[in-house]
Order: sequence, then C-alpha cells, then structure tokens
Amino acid sequence: MASPSKAGTALAALREDLAGDVFAPGDAGYDGARTVFNAMIDRRPAVIAQCAHEDDVVRAVRFGRELDLNIAVRGGGHSVAGMALNDNGLVVDLRRMHGVTVDPGAEAVRVQGGATMSHLDRATQPYGLATTGGRASTTGVGGFVLGGGSGWLDRWCGLAVDNLLGVELVTADGERTHASADENPDLFWALHGGGGNFGIATALTLRLHELPEFAIALLLYRPEAGREVVRAFRDVIEPGPAEASGGVLYLTAPPEDFVPPHLVGSLVCVALLTYAGAEAGLREVAEPLLALPHEAEVVGAMPYADVQCMIDDPPGMRNYWSAEYLTGAPDEFVDVFCALGQNMPVPTGTQHVLFPLGGAVAAGPAEYPVPYRGSPWVVHPFGIWADPADDGRCIPWVHDVRGHVRPWATGAVYLNFIGDEGADRVRAGLGAENTARLGALKRRWDPDNVFRFNHNIEPA
Repeated sequence: MASPSKAGTALAALREDLAGDVFAPGDAGYDGARTVFNAMIDRRPAVIAQCAHEDDVVRAVRFGRELDLNIAVRGGGHSVAGMALNDNGLVVDLRRMHGVTVDPGAEAVRVQGGATMSHLDRATQPYGLATTGGRASTTGVGGFVLGGGSGWLDRWCGLAVDNLLGVELVTADGERTHASADENPDLFWALHGGGGNFGIATALTLRLHELPEFAIALLLYRPEAGREVVRAFRDVIEPGPAEASGGVLYLTAPPEDFVPPHLVGSLVCVALLTYAGAEAGLREVAEPLLALPHEAEVVGAMPYADVQCMIDDPPGMRNYWSAEYLTGAPDEFVDVFCALGQNMPVPTGTQHVLFPLGGAVAAGPAEYPVPYRGSPWVVHPFGIWADPADDGRCIPWVHDVRGHVRPWATGAVYLNFIGDEGADRVRAGLGAENTARLGALKRRWDPDNVFRFNHNIEPA
C-alpha cells in the first residue's frame, strides 16, 4: 500500500486527469456513487473513478496499480454478490460509458462497457433488430455477456456469448487490446463465459437478429393450480418452436392494473410465455395454457424492449439468488418445485422460477466455457425482500430450493445467476477442463490477479 503522501498526490493527479468524476470518502456524491442494486451490499471504496471514455479507464487502472489498490469494475452494478464494489480499494465505474451504435446493414451493434440492457434494446428496436439480453433492463451489458448471457431470446438466437463478435479491453497493465475470432482468439474464447477476469471491457460488438414483432402471454393462476400449470408449460415448451420461451414461477401478486385486487399481496402461480414473432403464433403455442382456468391474463403483441422492463427489481431491495441446472423436468420434479413454491416467503419480492433452455442454446457452439448449455431447464430461486428482519426466512428458503432439486441437477451453473458460492461453484460454472485452460490464460493476461472481484479464476 502506498504512503499517505504518495496516495494523496496520486489522487489529486487522477482528479485532474480524468474527464469523468472521482469520488473519495467525504466527497459529496460518494454515497450515491457506491450504491448498487443489492441493498445487502454496503462497501466503502477508497476511490471511485467514474470514467467518461477509454482513456479514463486506462488512467484509472494505472492509478490503481501504482498505489497497489484492489480494483473492482462496475458496469450495471447488478452482481448479486456486490462484486462491483470493494472496501478500501478502487472502483472503475463505467456507467458514463453507455453509448450504443447500431449498424443495421451489418446486423451488428457496438455497445460501450457501461451500457445497460435498456440502452441496448431501445437503440436496436427502431431497426426491428435485437439480440439476447438479460431479463431486466437495468442489467449491465458487459457483465451479462461475458458471463454467458441468458434471456428471453436465447432459445431463438442463442446465448449472448454466441452472438459476441468482438471485445475492446483494457488489461491489468493498463493497455488497450482487442479480442475477436481473428485477433487474440484464445482471449476471445475466454471471454465467452470467463467474465471480467481478463480485463475491463470498454466496448463489445454483438450480432443482431431481425425481430420485427414480439408477443407475450402472461397468465395468473391460483397457487393450488401450480402442478397443472407447470406441467402444461413444460409440455408447451419442450416440443414447441425455438421462438417460444418465458418462464413459470411463483411470486407475490403485485399491485398492477391487470391483477385482481383480491390477489394483490398473496401467492400466485404465473406462466409467462414469450414469442419472437407475431401474436398469432404466440396464441397457437399458448392455447393449452389459455385453456386452464386462470385469474388474469395479458396476451398480445408488445415491443421487446418493453417486455425487458417487466420484471425489473425495484431499487433498495435485498437480494439473494442461486440456481440449479437440470437434466429434465419430469412430473416428480414438478411436484417438488411446486411444493417449494407453496413455501416461498410471502409477501416479498421473491420469485421461484423455472426457465427453459434448449433450442439455439443447446445447438450453440460446444467449445465455449458454458457447461450448462445442454440443460433443458433451470430452477432460479430469486430472493428479493425489503426488511432485513426477513433475512432469516428468505436466505434459508433459497438454500432449501437448491437442496430439494439436487436429484435432477447437472452440477453446472450460469454464474450470473448466483452470488459468491465458492471456488467449487465457479468451476461448476466453467467446467473442469475449461477452468484449467482459463487459468493458463489468466496467468498470461492477469498474472497478479488484479481483476479478482468477480467469479474469480486464479492464475494457473
């Protein structure tokens, strides 16, 4: 650690040099700058560098290395484990770098490292183009994509990393580099699931797909109908077209216009069927779900970017998530899933979700470090609540879900869906052979493990 005098001089120089803002404890705006979406995270960095462009990122990394500060990187700040922050270190905050440039002729888009899904989706929608994005508009594009990237469109056009064309990086040495299929191909491979371990992604280029229409069927059922609903959803999705996706879940009914007042605040079972196409195609696929007795429905065409906002987390909530990827969803599993839903903490923002995979996910490139690709389903206990007094019932419930569905689990996991669950889960999220190769690449690109505030891959 640098001496106080050296640190003070270096901080003054950083404030002078950065086009963006620099915050330290005691500065006006510091507390706002260190707030992330998960209210359980309360960390106090020594310096927050809000970078305005790539030169700022280079300068910030070199500053952190000069003072021997731990470095965390913030894009959207959606890491449930709070990996966008640290205590007494440097945070390289990319949120000002949120430009999106669409090339409709090439069906590609360049996204700066601090952009969120909302920035991406709103920019591509006027062209009738889209690519796989996270299921919340506030999710950062960079962390989402580099971690693998699963969303409403993945069954149709693949995981986000399947659509990654190039990445612009600032390395641990504060140097610029580029990775693509033709340039630094080993590094490019590592960025298909290896997360932020290899550098700071200042921009990503993604493949786009024509999506002139999008439609949804959102159906609310009584919780006691859950088994019938989940089985119907499974039987719709598994033989259905790749355009169909969505999820089936238990949640506390929110005070929305489409929710009958007598259900607000109580447990409900919800089927959300999304469709990358016209409403007529959606209705054909959704017919078995529509035929089941339900309490409310929203069915029809809806802009994809609007659907992306539907399950945004309210700010200031406490979050604890996990996931298990499954070999299948037989009736025995459905019974267990629904029993766990009936025991979900209510009323909270918690969601007990079953997402489908398959389609283009399963058919995608097998060589990337995303070992969950072959799983047809994933259980995602998504704990969200406001009152710290509920920690004692919400966190154990998440662990309980994992334990009870383990007989059907593959062991693989999408790391963006979980918090800090230890080194074994990181290996499960990358695959054992992949982890060894990634460790060797980490030794080449970040031998000092500068970028360790992530699902960390240690240098081999």
